[in-house]
Amino acid sequence: MKNWRVFTGYLILILIAISMLYPFFAMLNLSFIKNEEIFSQAGKIFYSGITFENYRNVFQQIPLSRYFFNSLLVATITTIGQVIFSALAGYAFARLKFPFRNLIFLIVLITMLVPPQVNIIPLFFLMRELHLIDTYQALILPGMFGGFGIFLMRQYFLGLPKDLEESARIDGCNILQTFFKIALPLALPTVATLALFTFVTTWNSFMWPLIVTNSESMRTLPVGLAIFKGSFREITLWGELLACSVICTIPVIGVFLIGKKYFINDIMQGGVKE
Repeated sequence: MKNWRVFTGYLILILIAISMLYPFFAMLNLSFIKNEEIFSQAGKIFYSGITFENYRNVFQQIPLSRYFFNSLLVATITTIGQVIFSALAGYAFARLKFPFRNLIFLIVLITMLVPPQVNIIPLFFLMRELHLIDTYQALILPGMFGGFGIFLMRQYFLGLPKDLEESARIDGCNILQTFFKIALPLALPTVATLALFTFVTTWNSFMWPLIVTNSESMRTLPVGLAIFKGSFREITLWGELLACSVICTIPVIGVFLIGKKYFINDIMQGGVKE
């Protein structure tokens, strides 16, 4: 009976994995098919007549390399900033005692309840007053601070044994040394999880980059892909669109594969109760 339950569980997981992977597999395969043959080849697992024409065309029709660079730069810097500020703030809320600490943390939690769309207009006016419209600063700065990251890091630091920090202080470490040498290395799985979420969210961001960028040289991949799709008049170039979509997903998959070990470790640690 136990073996049957294990087999059933694995079978269900395999079916779920196939249902999630098949759309990506189909997108990847169809991106190598000529536009006039895409619908006739739809539904097949393997196709004949593989070509790289779609990828060559999309790089010739739009500055895809520039869009890719902008998205990679914005997502990378935003992720680094989010991790640094969230870790520092989370550690301060978890370990330091200062006036109105609980009240300030409550305000941070309240910001998580506000829909991101509500903040777009005041953020836009703020960027305009600072003369940052159509700049990298406007794309990066709002994403470097967030209540979710602070909450996530605070909860992890609350679970760290205080004996480790007290031992570090006895050895002569100040609060910053204790943070960087003791607390932060132990929080690496949680840091990797936060970095993964932040990178994927920033990479896929569409509304904010669309609002604060005007020139083509500042567009990110999602915005460039949407404008490229909107430029079609008589016929939709599905092959080029699928090629763009494949290119958009490559960095996200790469980041997940790099941080997969830490992400899984963080989930396992969260499920263990002492």
